[in-house]
Amino acid sequence: MPSVAARYVALCERVAARLGHPRVRALHLPPPQPASQNDADFLAVELEDGSIGFSYVAIDGKASPPRSRPDASAVAGADAAALARGYAGNDPVARAVGFAAINALTQQLFGCAGYVPPEAGDSLGALGPAPGEHVGMIGLFPPLISQVDAARARLTVLELKPELAGEREHYRVTLDPAHLATCDKVVSTCTVMLNDTLDAVLAACRDARHFAIVGPTAGCFPDPLFARGVDSIGGRRVVDVAGFRDAFLRGEKWGAFAAKYVIARRDYPGVERLLDRVD
Repeated sequence: MPSVAARYVALCERVAARLGHPRVRALHLPPPQPASQNDADFLAVELEDGSIGFSYVAIDGKASPPRSRPDASAVAGADAAALARGYAGNDPVARAVGFAAINALTQQLFGCAGYVPPEAGDSLGALGPAPGEHVGMIGLFPPLISQVDAARARLTVLELKPELAGEREHYRVTLDPAHLATCDKVVSTCTVMLNDTLDAVLAACRDARHFAIVGPTAGCFPDPLFARGVDSIGGRRVVDVAGFRDAFLRGEKWGAFAAKYVIARRDYPGVERLLDRVD
């Protein structure tokens, strides 16, 4: 079976050809922050039509040093599909920028096809935790913990950082994917798309009734993920490009300029139908 990265690159080639080979207007990078303040910084690829896709500057728990930050001037004007190919490579910076390009192409296709993903009622990707259920979370994402706790569900968090492991008041953090085997539902941050752990965590959660991938960087085509068994994907789309750009480059909160959405596998029309809708 082709890797998820290979599927995404091939899909982007087709989509870009249908959209007239979109080019990149800009690569937006946040102001540098000390490693003690950020585990990972968002970056954003903006296409010429204003479509924006997100990714991370770093996913290893440390802010990127200046030498590893992408060169924004080298990305401006690039072919979006060519940039997306970096996602299938080994260089972590090229992978991050490539994934942002994939997300930007996704948002452009959605717009050109007149497809507006359903608005999300929360940040859990239609997970719908219920009292007594065992919920798994892949990646410690504090804003989601209170939502699971409010539902009176039991929570187990899978992390890669040993210093986070242990029992908490309302949840448990583990380093062992096997502890997710008894989960009824699982929500994952999109870091699994950048650290090559997607297939491993899906295998660990094979008995879960619902698997969701969520976060600002989860703005990619759902098709390759749905083919792997993911049930829903919750991302964000920028609705005020100028407002977002100004806030982002200042290092300020930009959530007010984007809308959260969730796409469920059972309701998604599929990329083929979306391509057919493009004039």
